[in-house]
This record gives sequence, C-alpha cells and structure tokens, in this order.
Amino acid sequence: MTLPSLLFAGLGPAIAGAVWWAGMLTAGGAVAAALIGSVAALAGPGWMVLLLTFFLSSVLLGRVGRERKRQRSSAIIGKSGARDAWQVLANGAVFTLGASVAVFGGGAEMQPLGSSAAGALGALAAATADTWGTELGMLSTSAPHSIITWARLEPGMSGGVSWLGIGATLCGALAIAGLAVVLRWPPSAAGSAAAGGVVGAMADSVLGATLQVRRRSIGTGRLTERLRDDDGTPTTWAGGLPWLDNDAVNFAATIIGAGTASGLHAMLSRIGSA
Repeated sequence: MTLPSLLFAGLGPAIAGAVWWAGMLTAGGAVAAALIGSVAALAGPGWMVLLLTFFLSSVLLGRVGRERKRQRSSAIIGKSGARDAWQVLANGAVFTLGASVAVFGGGAEMQPLGSSAAGALGALAAATADTWGTELGMLSTSAPHSIITWARLEPGMSGGVSWLGIGATLCGALAIAGLAVVLRWPPSAAGSAAAGGVVGAMADSVLGATLQVRRRSIGTGRLTERLRDDDGTPTTWAGGLPWLDNDAVNFAATIIGAGTASGLHAMLSRIGSA
C-alpha cells in the first residue's frame, strides 16, 4: 500500500468522527463506520464515493419528515436515534468484505471487474434500496400493507410496503447502479447490482413479514419490535424467530443482494465470453 492510499484511508475515521460528533452515530457505530470507510478508501476512490452516497443519503432521508415518522412509529421501531455498531455492520459488512477482496487481492482500482466486486455493489444497492424505501415509505399517506398477505399494518412494522416505499426502493437501487456507471464500473456489474439491490430489499420485507421476531406490548396489546415500552415494561414474544431482529434481517438482505448480483454478473460474463 502506498503512502497516498494510506492517507486517503484516514478519511474513514475522520468522517465517522464528524458524524459521531454530530450525534448520528454511537461510539461503537463510529468505530464500525471508521473501519468500513477505511477499507472502502483503500479499495479506491470509487468505492469510497459509493459508500458515502449510501451513508449521506441515508442520513438526509432520515431527517426528512423526522417528527412525523417519530409520531407514527415510535411505539413500534426497536431502535431510533444514533446508529449503533450492529446497525452499521448490518448494512456495510458485506460491502466491506468485497472491498477487502479488492484491496488484498491486488485489484484496488476504479474499475473492478470481478463478480466479488459486483456482489459488493449489490450488497450496497440492497442496503440503499431498503433504507430509501423505509425512510420515504414511512411518509406515505396510505397505510402500509403486508408484502405477504396485503393486510394493513401499522407504520413502522417490518414486512410492510407502500407504493411510495416501493418506488423509493427502486430509486435507491438504481441510484447506486447509475453512480457506479458514472464512476466507470462495467455496465454488467452495475446492472447486476441494481437487480441485486431490488431483490435484497424485497427479501428484507419478506423476512420481516414472516421470520423476523415480533413482540407485543402488554400495556397496549399492539405488535411492536421494541423490547420494552416507554415505561420500562418488557414486551412479550408474539411470533417469529427470537434471534432474528431487524439488524439480522438487514444483514441477510445485503447477503441476498450480493449473491444475486454476483451470480447474475458471473452468468453475464460467461455469455459475453461465449
């Protein structure tokens, strides 16, 4: 690794520290973000730009209509406020793994060609698509519906979708893919990532509606994802796998997005070389 690349890698901790100072990351979240940012920077400027696009867009969209979203979902969402290390890693760990392959495999450059790079891009597209869909979908004037049964759900419950949220999901995946093309990633990798992003985000909703743990408030009887109510009373298990919380589902979505993108890119590469 050259001295300029090591200096560039210092952007990761610097940006993470600034975001922590602004109150948008916990201390653990800042450490995780610094690690992810450093690896992305070492992989190349394009990797860092893509990561920053995901992160900054997530922060900005999280602030859009924040009070309205808080009023609609504060009794349901398990985590709110500054993002912790688990939330950061759930969205960025798979992308970081792909960036690590680029760094230590000798392919750290602006125009990666391998399926592992396409997979990393697919993971980031899935995280972006899911985040955009969630943040903007929460502002929908119509109630969300279960992606499985189409039954009405309360805003904030995992597994719920709205037409606004679906549109935002598509835009998030396409935004990462489009930026990758601008950064001169191969169109086959970008297109595969767009598909992986949509598939991963939709898988997130399916897992949220089926296997993700659901809890119930003793005081109100409403379904929730919180471990405790505002008064400190523990909520009770109401379905799903007890260990599969929202962070685990987000992580699974990035894995599915990466696998979809990597497999599709490999198939397109074989067709192109035939």
